[in-house]
Amino acid sequence: MAQAYSPGLTVTDNIVLKKERILPLKGTVLVKKADKVKAEDLVAETLLPGKVVPFNLSNKLGVTPPMHMQYVKVKAGDKIKKGDLLAQTNGFLGLFKSTVKSPIVGEIENISKITGQMLLREPKIPIQVKAFIAGVVVEVIPEEGVIIENKSAYIQGIFGIGGETFGEIKMLVDSPGQPLDVKMIDDSCKDKIIVCGAMVTYAVIKKAQEVGVAGIITGGIDDRDLNKLLGYNIGVAITGHEEVGLTIVVTEGFGEIGMAKKTYGLLKQFDGHKASIHGITQIRAGVMRPEIIIPIKFKEEELTESETRMSTLEIGTTIRVIRQPNFGVIGKVTGLPEQLTKVESETLVRILEAELENGEKVIIPRANVEVIED
Repeated sequence: MAQAYSPGLTVTDNIVLKKERILPLKGTVLVKKADKVKAEDLVAETLLPGKVVPFNLSNKLGVTPPMHMQYVKVKAGDKIKKGDLLAQTNGFLGLFKSTVKSPIVGEIENISKITGQMLLREPKIPIQVKAFIAGVVVEVIPEEGVIIENKSAYIQGIFGIGGETFGEIKMLVDSPGQPLDVKMIDDSCKDKIIVCGAMVTYAVIKKAQEVGVAGIITGGIDDRDLNKLLGYNIGVAITGHEEVGLTIVVTEGFGEIGMAKKTYGLLKQFDGHKASIHGITQIRAGVMRPEIIIPIKFKEEELTESETRMSTLEIGTTIRVIRQPNFGVIGKVTGLPEQLTKVESETLVRILEAELENGEKVIIPRANVEVIED
């Protein structure tokens, strides 16, 4: 029988990971090959050019180009502070001088003899790249960044918001189906990655922001709460750049959905361990998923190149249903009939047979599931 492929999410207690940590433009790499790094360590840094500010110098002086050039007191490349003298006319008998001072801190980018324009540039913006995961530097890309490798417990979420962060995992619920109550969040959650069960509400998120929680891992979230938090509809664009003070990783979907038992069990196993998470999500071409990375101890000789492969549907494969009426439910494939089957829409599709966690046996179109990779 030909193999059947399906989109998949990885949930495993042991995987070799490689992460590229690259600068947006050339700069300085701060570590060497074979260095061991922690998630919070800086590995590379650079300076982004500041914003250019056009400044009509001749107009400010009240003269026409190129007359302004004889009054200029600075040159291209000079560093300037706000209020520094840029140009000054001679006036009449030393009086009635026109004086032009810098409106910004920065430097002189250019002075045009023809147009009378002066271009000022604001200070350069420092960009620092952290390791994000604890591991070993296996490759240095000169002036650009590094590749870090480690062994980790690893969970891919289905949706998230917020950028990269790290902290200790703190379990706040006793079961994967338990929603988180706002009273469970206190000062002990500061800088932690808290784990909810079936649901995180707007009130919980606001309390987490106030306390200083680094991240939230939850089975489900209400899209209305999400829109209220962000102030706009999230849509289907790339997420992960929202500035809300914390990162949220949703493992199952929208609504009150219990976290998958395997995911909950894995997080509980590593309660108190340090983890790195991000909420970057892209569901179009070049799919990106939120990640939960929990480094585990390893010997360097254990690090091997992990082979990228497509998720395969086979007998015994763990799946998640991604359409109603069983949306979010986990099960195992029990059969893969080859013949096309007519479904409610009268369409002929390939189906699979599965046994859900609650023991129910169902027939589902293959397009309505995703693989949970071990």
